[in-house]
Amino acid sequence: MKFGIFADTHDHLANIRLAVDRFNDARCDYVIFAGDLVSTFAIPPLRKLNCPMIASFGDNEGNKRGICGGMEIIGEIGEPPFCFRAPDGTRFLITHQFELARDLIEGSDVVVYAHTHRPRVSRDEAGRLLINPGETSGWSFGEPTIVLLETEAMQARIVQLVEQQ
Repeated sequence: MKFGIFADTHDHLANIRLAVDRFNDARCDYVIFAGDLVSTFAIPPLRKLNCPMIASFGDNEGNKRGICGGMEIIGEIGEPPFCFRAPDGTRFLITHQFELARDLIEGSDVVVYAHTHRPRVSRDEAGRLLINPGETSGWSFGEPTIVLLETEAMQARIVQLVEQQ
């Protein structure tokens, strides 16, 4: 299965639209969001996704009730950390801050986290894939990124989020 992974949009609507376009171009089966949409007006661009979205709240969400309402037609959103089992059996642990999930990763195949705004794909000593998609907004470091994951090969790659010519 193909998964798009992103986080820390911080209301950057143009980059949210770019991320949605990349996920649709990649024909993702699911999109995972690891927190910090920030406000409800970040929801409308997500309605263009061609697949369901599984999302975690971050530490900067302003109107959780409004975000929950908007997410009802896009997918699911929950308080971190939580687990998600994909239809292909891949077990995800999704959180915004890795520290909240550090003691819960046993049994997961993939841990998705964010908060640092720095992209990173690595494996732990048990072979688990650890994915931080970086910041979709680009506000902090000027390098907006997302991640594309193929679960059959269990390979993930960081993708620079720039407009295609």
